[in-house]
Amino acid sequence: MAKTVLITGASSGIGEGMAKEFAKRGYNLALAARRKESLDQLAIEMTQRYPGQRVETIKLDVTDVAAVQETIPALANLFGVLDIVVANAGVGGGGTIGSDKFDEDASIIQTNILGAMATIDAAVKLFKKQNSGQIVGIASVAAFRGLPGASVYCASKAAVATYMDALQLELHQTPINVTCLYPGYIDTPINNKMKSRPFLIDVGKGSRILVDLIERKVKTSTVPVYPWNVVGRLLKVIPQSLLAGRV
Repeated sequence: MAKTVLITGASSGIGEGMAKEFAKRGYNLALAARRKESLDQLAIEMTQRYPGQRVETIKLDVTDVAAVQETIPALANLFGVLDIVVANAGVGGGGTIGSDKFDEDASIIQTNILGAMATIDAAVKLFKKQNSGQIVGIASVAAFRGLPGASVYCASKAAVATYMDALQLELHQTPINVTCLYPGYIDTPINNKMKSRPFLIDVGKGSRILVDLIERKVKTSTVPVYPWNVVGRLLKVIPQSLLAGRV
């Protein structure tokens, strides 16, 4: 029987890319995002390409905690079971600290931290009842070091990574698998206006790597594994003088 995966933030970027990759591998899809029209168009494309698979879409703002808590068990009831929940919804932006962009910064925190935590929390409740499932948190290589001009985004992804660390300890030796992934620069709207995108890969390749790692049920990994597994360690020890002022 086909497995079912729920992906938040599935209307664009790596969320959309993972949806296409999971569909290619025979999964049923539960797709959630704020932009329902984009989801519906993606669903039409997937059902035409893979007519034997089921695709359901739902409009969801992950910052609406009550809606998240209702949506995940409702989707499980709709499909009979959810096998994988990918807490992918996230936004970029923000500015330097003290640059009168705090409203934007606060919005990033609401989506990237509280939205992810609400999704993960609801998934844990469901999977404990099912006694099975896999929770996937999408962090970022930005979690490895606070960088100038990206302070809030880096902080938000570091929070997701730490939350997933705690979850892995809480669910150790249970039937529930916990995976935290750290994508590098994948060519999506969240980063396509940045001046520098080292080791950039296209969304198709990035999505294949992400889904490969999810299917392998790895605990943590950078995406791609190399060179970011090395660069990530280096970021933590590079002297401040080499990073400061690069805004």
